[in-house]
Amino acid sequence: MVHAPPRPPAGAPPVRINLYSDTQTRPTPAMLEAMTRAEVGDDQSGNDPTINALCDRMAALLGKEAAVFLPSGTMCNVIATLVHTRPGDEILAHETAHIINSEGGAHAALGGVQITGLAGPRGMFDAEAVRAAIRPRNRNAPPQTMLEVEQTSNHGGGAIWPKAQLDAVAAVAHEQGWATHMDGARLLNACVASGIPAAEMCAGFDTAWLDFTKGLGAPLGAVLCGSEEFIGHAWRWKQRLGGAMRQGGVCAAACLYALDHHVDRLAEDHMNAAALARGLKQIPGIEVTDPDTNLVYFDPRGAGFSPADLQTELRRQGILVSALAGKIRACTHLDVSSGMIEETLAAIRGIVAER
Repeated sequence: MVHAPPRPPAGAPPVRINLYSDTQTRPTPAMLEAMTRAEVGDDQSGNDPTINALCDRMAALLGKEAAVFLPSGTMCNVIATLVHTRPGDEILAHETAHIINSEGGAHAALGGVQITGLAGPRGMFDAEAVRAAIRPRNRNAPPQTMLEVEQTSNHGGGAIWPKAQLDAVAAVAHEQGWATHMDGARLLNACVASGIPAAEMCAGFDTAWLDFTKGLGAPLGAVLCGSEEFIGHAWRWKQRLGGAMRQGGVCAAACLYALDHHVDRLAEDHMNAAALARGLKQIPGIEVTDPDTNLVYFDPRGAGFSPADLQTELRRQGILVSALAGKIRACTHLDVSSGMIEETLAAIRGIVAER
């Protein structure tokens, strides 16, 4: 079986409107200019000034002691579990979590850990679900050592974990002596939408990270934050996994630019997602989950289309969406305008009307 991603089919129309994912964003001209002007050094030697500036800023933003710059969010999650756990340990996470469904089994393959999925609406579980999953501490049970949450929840439709719920599940974990980790791929979407600062949002979590390649629009990079001791261990795994860079400040400069210019504008993505959801609700047969942030999940089967069929029809018109969790997911981001939302709605109305 070939696992490489397929290339676009020959003759496919160019993508005009890309709602597939916020990972599809491209650097703006101003971001590219910042990258070309970046002061660089050697990341592996610890003397790249732009990477160091980004890590210092991110540690302060998330309220942690230290931070490390990594190529991807998946590497952030993998390194966190490798530091927090030992082979044979058990991690608790939501059953739809990215670490279970979208990281290629890395945590089992590299760390020898098992992840038990907890149920709960919209990608979230509560303190009682955590308590119910606590195992007896004997030789028959795997040691439970880590609790993980995803803010926002992707499969939950970009749902925002309420701060009180985050604090409650983290408190149960800490009562048990477990580490707590936040997958913050879209953390700032949650912060902008809720008005809660990032440091407060992840205060109950020992480690957390932010992805810069989604709504923030950078071409590469994520930053993992935690204690000085944790980050020291994370650096060893960064080296082992091939994540240590050389003149990585070129990419770190894009992340710094994003923090300066692309955070507040996430509210525009949320407004575009809400507009898309409102329009979809007016199309007979389409069921829509109200978005908290920039992810719109909808089910077109009541209109006579499977998610895959509607995805194909939209692709023929140069509109790209994803099919996920038995629904269509449309993701708004830096490269999606309000006009594109109206074009997408018009296209869907036309497709449904022709059925």
